[in-house]
Amino acid sequence: MIKEGMIIEGPFWREPVEIKKIEEFAGRIHIIGATIYSNEHIDQLIPKEEIEKLKTREFVLDFTTKGSEAFLSIEATRFRLASLFDPLLAMNTSKIDPLPFQIEAVYGYILKLPLIRFLIADDPGAGKTIMAGLIIKELKLRGVVNRILIVVPGHLKDQWRRELKEKFQEHLTIIDRSLLDAHYAENPWRRESQVITSLDFAKREEILPSLSSVDWDLVIVDEAHKMAA
Repeated sequence: MIKEGMIIEGPFWREPVEIKKIEEFAGRIHIIGATIYSNEHIDQLIPKEEIEKLKTREFVLDFTTKGSEAFLSIEATRFRLASLFDPLLAMNTSKIDPLPFQIEAVYGYILKLPLIRFLIADDPGAGKTIMAGLIIKELKLRGVVNRILIVVPGHLKDQWRRELKEKFQEHLTIIDRSLLDAHYAENPWRRESQVITSLDFAKREEILPSLSSVDWDLVIVDEAHKMAA
């Protein structure tokens, strides 16, 4: 017998549901509740003949887990949900003092796009690296991206890596000929999840196959107009 307060699961939902209210209505069972993990509201009518598909679920408290592991789990949940309460989370957790136009571009336009494809055409020295760092960190905090490729002019590789590390605590690996030779017979593009490389290196015929074989969640190109050259 299913009662209020029970936790049930079945093919109608992706996760277990805690019943807040249950009643019979027009030959069907009316269930009101919420999913126990995502707290999604449930209000559903289920035919009586399908009630047998529902199973009750017992939860047993287990205090044998290490305290450090429990703390990490709580912290992971806190970071995953943080952007819901602080819309400027990346900015407030980075060592930067962004200008108004940078905040407007990132939070007012770029992050509102359902599919982020954006061209920033500011003058040199206008802080495009800051905007790129905000985009990277914000999307990572929201769990949207994991694998990141940044393509820049050769003389700016170290500058990009340094600024992203110092201002956003983001660690990227520079992939060039020396690193490729050091990992012979291995695809470093696949091994590393956050990468910086130069445009001239990436477009070489012997490099393109290994680079294009990897899927990236986010690609940032500095001085993208040079890609047509």
